[in-house]
Amino acid sequence: MYMDNPDDRNDLVQEMTYQLWKSYQRFEGNSQFSTWMYRVCLNTALTFFKKEDKKVKTNVIREDFDRIDVDDSNEKENQLNHFYKAVQSLNGVEKAIIFLYLEGKSHKEIGDDLGISEGNARVKLNRTKDKLQQIIKANGYEF
Repeated sequence: MYMDNPDDRNDLVQEMTYQLWKSYQRFEGNSQFSTWMYRVCLNTALTFFKKEDKKVKTNVIREDFDRIDVDDSNEKENQLNHFYKAVQSLNGVEKAIIFLYLEGKSHKEIGDDLGISEGNARVKLNRTKDKLQQIIKANGYEF
């Protein structure tokens, strides 16, 4: 969900797998194994974005829509397309914040996952929501 291009997704998955393998010895058991894996993968994704420092493409990848429950109406599909295009124009950290929010994570959980304070997570989330709204309006669509 963090990369537009399938090749970039494969590179990121490979890097995540490598980082999990490399850091497995440091797993201390202070949290659930799945939580530790999630944290390593999220940090890897964020680091990947910083290293690449590339412009996010705005082409829509249809496979990502398969995970979202959408009714058959054209209006819902249109809204979803505008939202997804807007999300693709965000930077990596903003994408992570929005996706964590859409997963139902609290501000504290988002902050913990990103290594920032709860207050900072709240501010970044609100700014990202505002940015999404501006992008959607600028593209001539308003929910």
